[in-house]
Formats: sequence, structure tokens, C-alpha cells
Amino acid sequence: MNFPGEFPDEFGGIEPDTLPRVASVLDRWRFALIAFAILVTVVAVGVLSGSSEDSASENSNPDVVVDTSSVPLITVPLERTLELGMKGDDVLRLQQRLKDLRFDPGPVDGEFGQNTVQAMWAFEKLVMSVSRERATGVVTPSTWAIMQSNLIIKPRRVADSPSHVEIYLPEQVLIVFKKEEPVLITHISSGTGVPWCEEVKIDPGEEGNKTEEQISIGICGEAVTPGGIFYFYNRRTGMRETKLGSLYNPVYFNYNIAVHGAILVPLKPASHGCVRIPMSVARYFPALVAYGDRVYVFDGIKEPEEYGSPIPPFDKPDPNYTTIAASTSLPTTVPTTVVTSTTIATTTTVGSVTTTSAP
Repeated sequence: MNFPGEFPDEFGGIEPDTLPRVASVLDRWRFALIAFAILVTVVAVGVLSGSSEDSASENSNPDVVVDTSSVPLITVPLERTLELGMKGDDVLRLQQRLKDLRFDPGPVDGEFGQNTVQAMWAFEKLVMSVSRERATGVVTPSTWAIMQSNLIIKPRRVADSPSHVEIYLPEQVLIVFKKEEPVLITHISSGTGVPWCEEVKIDPGEEGNKTEEQISIGICGEAVTPGGIFYFYNRRTGMRETKLGSLYNPVYFNYNIAVHGAILVPLKPASHGCVRIPMSVARYFPALVAYGDRVYVFDGIKEPEEYGSPIPPFDKPDPNYTTIAASTSLPTTVPTTVVTSTTIATTTTVGSVTTTSAP
């Protein structure tokens, strides 16, 4: 770049004025200024990227990707906070969005019921990394903004079966994947991890009952849902009474442990070891999985492969059950008459106690 004054002959010997002298100084520092501008731009981009990544790490699970390269979704702002019991078009949009993301809010009817609450629990825990103790089921405008982004739920494992299930015990969430795409994401409640002793009913055909009638026994066990790799190998239809409790449409993957429907599916672990899912989800869950489908149980301590396929703790008879049952049971035999050579006595058996009285 040439400024007036650099070539006096060309400009008729006119002395350079103040402006050309300033321009000449800037020209000498041109490359330094360009380099400085590039440096500032790179630093700014790095800071913004870091802030974006920090924000994403605080609000999302590493298995959940926000795809910013896709065409943005058509968003509708939320003008109020949604919670249990509310009705309206905004609730309808919420339910439809949950369904699109493969959560199950129940009927898409514009009524914020318990099924929608449980679907939001799963969303908060999986996508927003909210601890299960802090999940609320409430939808704020900021939560709704996250829900409207282009979320992609990725599996943690590529299975050797067409479909597979991943169970995340820390988050208390279950996902059914088909060809690495989620088809169901649901809230669950797994084993409490504590010992228990109870009287249980067992239906015919279930483990512990080889008779053709339902029986009642006292057993003790540990409410553990082991981490590891398993597969679905058995299923039952309807409500079943088993050693681990009442199971609706159970699909078994580790001895007595099954994924099954339950009326009570709280935020905290509450089962004897099974994986509880909402009753509405359990109605169709068996149709989503098949015999041999892999089940990966993540406990947040080790990877499933490190555990292999551990069996759950075996139950044992309750040592106090027989004594308690005998002292409270009703008569079990009909009084009989015993004839001797000298007297006629009536012998009555009540439980394990026998009494004889003279006529």
C-alpha cells in the first residue's frame, strides 16, 4: 500500500501532511495488528466453546447428544410452570414431545397425570442429570427449552441381539434399544439393597411352588439387583405372586429377577431385587423384547463386563415363620373319636397342640 508522500516525484514534490504520516506508521505495524486480531479471535472462540461445553456437562448426560447441526425445531415458549393436575394445550405439547423422545407420558390428552410425572422423572434423571432424590416432575420454561432441542439418546453398548435393554441403577432409568435407537425410556425402581424377611405367596409354576395351588411361606432374602450382562429367558402373563412379590407381566433375566409392572414405582429403590416399571408401560413392554435379548445392568461402580453374569443372593426359609404360624393358625383337622376298652375319649388337634378330654 502506497501513501502520498512516499513518492514525491509522483505527487509533484508536495510535502506529506499529518494523515499520510499516521497511515505510514499503521502500515509498518499492519502485520503485527493482524496477528493480534487473529489471536484475540482464537481466544474468544475457545472461551465460548469452553463455556458451552461446561454448560452442557452441567445439564446433560454424556449419553445424550444435542445435535446442533440439524434444522432447529419449531419451538413454542412455555408461559407457565407445569405440574401434576394441570390441563391445557401446553400440557398436550409436553406429552407429545415426551412421546417423540420415546418417554411414556401416558395418554396424550392434555392432562398432567401420574404417568406424565413419571416420564418427567426419567427425563430429568437421564437428560438433565438430576439426582433421583431431586427429581420433581415439574416442567419449568428452562426445562421445556431443553426438551425442545434436538436430543439424541445413545446406547452405552452395541449388543449382539437385534434389541437390547440398558438399566441404569444410579439414575433408576431403563431404555429399550432397537438397532441402537431408543423405543422406550422409562422410570424404574430396583432393589433396595437391604435384607428382608416376609410371608410371601407363590403361584403354581413359580420357583418354590411345585404344587397346583398357591402356597404361603416365610422367606428371607437380600433386595439386590446385581450389575452385569444378562438376557431375557422367561416370561409370564398377568399378575403373578412370587417369592419377590406381586409381579405384573414379568419378563425374567436373572433367576427370579424380572422387569415387571408394579402399582408403586417410587423415585427411590423399593423392590426386593426386581426392576419395577409403571403398570401402563408393563402392558406392552413384553412385546418390545424377545427371548435372548441382552440386558445390561449398570450399577455406577463397575462396568457390566467386569461383573459377568452374577446370580442374585439366594433366599432362605424364615427361621421364625413356622413358630409364628403355628401359634396363630386355626384348627386344621376334624375332631375324631377314639374308642378304648374302658372309656370313650375325644381327641382334638389344633395346629400342633393335641388335647384329650374325658366324656
